[in-house]
Amino acid sequence: MCDCLVALADDGVMFAKNSDRDPNEAQLLEWVAAADHPAGDRVSCTWIDIPQSRHTHAVVLSRPWWMWGAEMGANEHHVVIGNEAVFTRGSRGEKALLGMDLLRLALERADTADAAVSVIVELLERHGQGGPCSHERPGFTYDNSFLVVDPNGAVVLETAGREWAVERVTGPGRSISNGLTIPMFAKAHGNSARTWVASASARRRATRTSACGATGPGDLMEALRSHGTAGGPRWSLVHGGLVAPCVHGGGILASSQTTSSWVSDLRHGSRHWATATSAPCTSLFKPIEVGVPVDCGPEPTNVFDPRTLWWRHELLHRSTMVAYSTLMPRYRYGRHRTEARWIADPPPSESSFRAADQLERRWLDDIRGAHMSDARPAWVRRAWRTIDRAAGLDEELSDDRH
Repeated sequence: MCDCLVALADDGVMFAKNSDRDPNEAQLLEWVAAADHPAGDRVSCTWIDIPQSRHTHAVVLSRPWWMWGAEMGANEHHVVIGNEAVFTRGSRGEKALLGMDLLRLALERADTADAAVSVIVELLERHGQGGPCSHERPGFTYDNSFLVVDPNGAVVLETAGREWAVERVTGPGRSISNGLTIPMFAKAHGNSARTWVASASARRRATRTSACGATGPGDLMEALRSHGTAGGPRWSLVHGGLVAPCVHGGGILASSQTTSSWVSDLRHGSRHWATATSAPCTSLFKPIEVGVPVDCGPEPTNVFDPRTLWWRHELLHRSTMVAYSTLMPRYRYGRHRTEARWIADPPPSESSFRAADQLERRWLDDIRGAHMSDARPAWVRRAWRTIDRAAGLDEELSDDRH
């Protein structure tokens, strides 16, 4: 599950996305340089291989650890794309291209938003989409929608199998979530039951309001952090924290977690910020650039590894969630003050990532010293004990949960 939004301000375009996936599905930032490829070369995507383009552009991607494709990313030509799982009436079990593969292929091959839409449509019609969309739940499949932006505007592309529909965004804001939104296309292909379980409509209403009112990247960061209330996440027995953009796992039918977040400001050049960690409410948005890699440690997996940026942050995230309304205020102001500096005058990525790591270590020591009891509903506590055990984190976090 995910949310994407675009703000069309008087002076240009801004983009934001939360990537909501399985709670232990670590996501990494990956920088891929521009390259030329020999005639007849092929590229191995997640489930199938297809003919390679003769030239691919430089990209920076936010990618789930186990797949070739990406949830969101940008290229050297200022094209930015985010995708959404959408639930339609067709079956997508056969292995083909994933929506995340289509996103990466478009960024590598297109130099405008319109060209990126054309790349996705052409590949979709030729190769189709399908195959397992989750490492932990191989039976979980879906179709995709895309929000494709460049400095000149934004396009929504929605798909169902090899069918598709396009809508140009006219402003001032637009968002997409886990349901089809182009009216006639949604009527023909939408699966209302699965869309309801994903709580798509409630989140899309919230993100559209935020997109229409955004005046800068900080507004979009706060939109991605929204729980719908000032006191922290609201929990549903059915779908956990899916009722608001900042998603926290814990439902019986759906237990997604926001595993990475991204904001782009294309108004004056191209500036990007990414958490590279889960839960934007507990994360810092750090400035990143296409073509300027940052060492985030070894590539993560779905098992705890303190050498990796994503898993180090999970200690702070999961410890904070024990008593969010009490513990989050202990470092919210420091997070906000740091990001405000990084928005006004972005430092080199390497130094901001290093500073973020130091801050999070300090914040973790502080909240662990508070020794708070777990205040979440009983079913949420049970769900996270299972999630932590699967990742090998249960002993690491045992002292934080009483």
